[in-house]
Amino acid sequence: MSMKWTLADAPSQVGKRFFITGGNSGVGYYAAVELARRGAVVVLACRDRTRGEAALKQLRVDAVGPASAAGAAELIELDLASLDSVRRVAESVAASGIAVDALINNAGVMAPPKRLETKDGFELQFGTNVLGHFALTCRMLPMVRTSVVTVASIGHKRGRINFDDLQSTRSYNGLAAYYQTKLADLMFALELERRLRAAGSAVKSIAVHPGVAQTKLFKVGSGKGLAGIAEKVIQGSIGLLMNTGPDGALPTIFAAGSPDAQGGGYYGPQGIQETRGSYVGEAIVSKAARDVEAQQRLWGICAELTGVDWPG
Repeated sequence: MSMKWTLADAPSQVGKRFFITGGNSGVGYYAAVELARRGAVVVLACRDRTRGEAALKQLRVDAVGPASAAGAAELIELDLASLDSVRRVAESVAASGIAVDALINNAGVMAPPKRLETKDGFELQFGTNVLGHFALTCRMLPMVRTSVVTVASIGHKRGRINFDDLQSTRSYNGLAAYYQTKLADLMFALELERRLRAAGSAVKSIAVHPGVAQTKLFKVGSGKGLAGIAEKVIQGSIGLLMNTGPDGALPTIFAAGSPDAQGGGYYGPQGIQETRGSYVGEAIVSKAARDVEAQQRLWGICAELTGVDWPG
């Protein structure tokens, strides 16, 4: 691939179908817009139906173009914090008999100040970002034609897999727990690629990150008084290094829609130490993420906690 892949290099997506978790906002939405603009049918898998419907309506306005398939875009309710919801959605996709070209594991929760739990009793970030997507992928793989794209983070380099306290029950730090999940997502993607190759599958597992993207994940605080003024100053300073939402979606678009994306690859923006940029290239994988023994151990734990595995 060119080390400076841009949106102008994106091929036609006519006839393709993409399933995007969290496709109603942020980089997931921008990826959906560009894929639909190029002719793909996009399925927005969202937790909140009202917000999903609003996003679907807006997508049909934003994804204009001579080949656009925005009018065929679909919405499906999916709560990754509920393994029952994941099971029902996967069963619904299977029952439809309509395969997807790429499953895009995009949705995520970032650093709630207090420890929260999913409906199944898992720490919210680990349960949503890791276990929810793990279970969805294992259940939907028979319906995937080309690739599974997992959105990790540049923050994975700061992550550490605490096998003795994966659920942060002994101590909780929101940001540390988030970094752990993003490291886990990248490790999952790499282990999935190894399993796909061993099984002789034609499906590829690809990981991406959006840089430091301007999304709702960074909108915190009350915005009032002196605290609000300080927050605006901080956000303005950070904004100098942050990627735009549309540019943050480029690695996802590349991984899902370009034949140049390689199985086992990890891609991200190439400007200012991978924090931003309008072109995509190979991203840096931390030493911790490349630990094969840890990847396999994490996979086994995820399979045990969710009750699903692949190959099953």
